Amino acid sequence: MAAARYKKLVDTLAANIRAGRLAPGVRLPTHRALAAREGIAVVTATRVYAELEAMGLVSREQGRGTFVRDIAVSAGHGIDQQAVATDAVDLNFNYPSLPGQADLLRQALREVATSGDIDSLLRYQPHRGRPQDRASIARHLGRRGITTDGDRILITNGAQHGLAITVMATLSAGDVVAVDALTYPGFKVLAHALHLDLEPIPTTTDGPDLDALEKLCATRPVRAIYTMPTLHNPLGWVMSATDRTRLIRIARRHGPLIIEDASYAYLVEDPPPPLAATAPESTVYVSGLSKSIATGLRVGFVLAPPSRIPSLERAIRATTWNTPALTTAIACRWLDDGTVNQLEAQKRDDARARQALAGQELAGLPLISHPSSYFTWLPLPDDARADRLTATLARQLISVTTAEPFTTSTHTPQALRLALGSTGLDSLRSTLRTVRRVAIEDAHA
Repeated sequence: MAAARYKKLVDTLAANIRAGRLAPGVRLPTHRALAAREGIAVVTATRVYAELEAMGLVSREQGRGTFVRDIAVSAGHGIDQQAVATDAVDLNFNYPSLPGQADLLRQALREVATSGDIDSLLRYQPHRGRPQDRASIARHLGRRGITTDGDRILITNGAQHGLAITVMATLSAGDVVAVDALTYPGFKVLAHALHLDLEPIPTTTDGPDLDALEKLCATRPVRAIYTMPTLHNPLGWVMSATDRTRLIRIARRHGPLIIEDASYAYLVEDPPPPLAATAPESTVYVSGLSKSIATGLRVGFVLAPPSRIPSLERAIRATTWNTPALTTAIACRWLDDGTVNQLEAQKRDDARARQALAGQELAGLPLISHPSSYFTWLPLPDDARADRLTATLARQLISVTTAEPFTTSTHTPQALRLALGSTGLDSLRSTLRTVRRVAIEDAHA
């Protein structure tokens, strides 16, 4: 009977939320108050809210309570690539494209078609890539401050695949991984799929709280540290050389592997040396060309200690056997002839122009970003509801992401992440004006 009553309460609350009788943003009674009102135990009230949260109908915020979600916004919005209306502006994901990129591809395809080794591209490739292609990537990494050779490099089907094989090859279900309290959603998806135990590290304005990381490593068996030291997604900070040195010292003292995600590092001019340059024995470095060149060019690379190469290679074999030879050949041609350097420089200029535009059109709002980043973080007032604001913008054909996909801690901040690279500058200007207006109206509602 108690079980039936508990289920009936879940069903009743769920129906009221779906029907709009409990409006988005409404704060629900505390666990104790719900228990007293319904004549149930507090632990049962907690279970009721947990089920509603699992259904995507409510969100719990530490220290604030339980709130009704705006169910017009999917709980996976910002992690899963949602279909956006053709007439909507997508500020969820970045698809930056430069004039002339299509012509570069046409030319590259012609060159590959007339090259002497076209037949070899139709065959199986070595699991971690051809030696000449890995050598091209090694030279590219030299321009990023990492001295290496092709023997320590594996070519992957994009940086996300690089992260996936790294996790598969180095970690097991239940392993503890230290991550920033706000981190890249793609890593969260991997961690969930492989049942990793993510431990959130608080962030400061300049990077992770290294005192908290030190304490965590001293008290729990941390197997890996996932970090984005050069242009963090979503907060845009770049760790100082001093903090990088301390992070490496913590890893060497306690033993966890460092997983360095450098997907957006190309946007920062003259950053401190990558962690992999200073601690090559304990760092797996992951990056790719999808962000810097084109999202459809799924070529990534992993730089790893020699002892890690065999297990990483087996993970590639288990997932894709090898990366597509044709796209890898095009990418490596562009690495060698300077095309990648040219496109990366142009995208840095483009990102700076978009950040300057965001600063103008969102003036007065508390933006957090890097001057040459393709995204900006917009914290909202404490009493604001990001899901409600997202739903309002969606009705005006603007798609944005809340903090939920990025959050690894129990507290989800009220904030929006705005991707700036997927629409023209004129469209971006008018869209950001609408975002500013709606945010200000919501704050005064």
